[in-house]
Amino acid sequence: MKQDIKPLTIKEWNEEDRPREKLILKGVASLSDSELLAILIGSGNRNESAVELSKKILNHFNNNLNVLTKASINELMKFNGIGEAKAISIVTALALGKRQRLSAALSIPKITCSKDAFDIFEPILGDLPHEEFWILHVNNSNKVIDKQLISKGGLTGTLVDLRIIFKKSLELLSTAMILGHNHPSGKLQPSQADKQITQKIKNAAATLDIKVLDHLIITQKAYFSFADEGIL
Repeated sequence: MKQDIKPLTIKEWNEEDRPREKLILKGVASLSDSELLAILIGSGNRNESAVELSKKILNHFNNNLNVLTKASINELMKFNGIGEAKAISIVTALALGKRQRLSAALSIPKITCSKDAFDIFEPILGDLPHEEFWILHVNNSNKVIDKQLISKGGLTGTLVDLRIIFKKSLELLSTAMILGHNHPSGKLQPSQADKQITQKIKNAAATLDIKVLDHLIITQKAYFSFADEGIL
């Protein structure tokens, strides 16, 4: 009878292969993405160590953590050695990392350029499989005082309710706003609908003495700024 072989835990590996010990001795920056993922999952399967399994998972997602962030629990559970609990741990850790990036971006004292706005929008919009349209409400010091989801699923005139936008602006006493939406296709060029919505909001904002500082189109790695391109 073939004897079942239990998966090796990290504590049973050779000392030089233990990510936890490496983290303690050398710091978190010394660990690769696969080693960090291995610490999360704790053990591999009967044929692979946690690090080997982590490398396989990352390779499946093009060694791109942004792509891995999109993985569902069921998708992760297709890997031998990843049960529901481990899959939940991976999804949770990646979600916390995304929220940390957003929190760090929102600590920016003021928006000084389009890159500052991109750093806030990207954790929200960069890896979404559908379009969303958001607004950053800004005070007279160019500090972001709130962010607001306006629509999901696409960007058309019917999906943008100006009353919702400016009700929030008036409640916050904001003096300016920055528009942002994503293109899941990865294409950065604005469509005619993008330009029309921008102008519609800009015209309405002007009647309330509120400035539209910029409109950013967001992808995972880049952005298009209406202001930088001189078309706002």
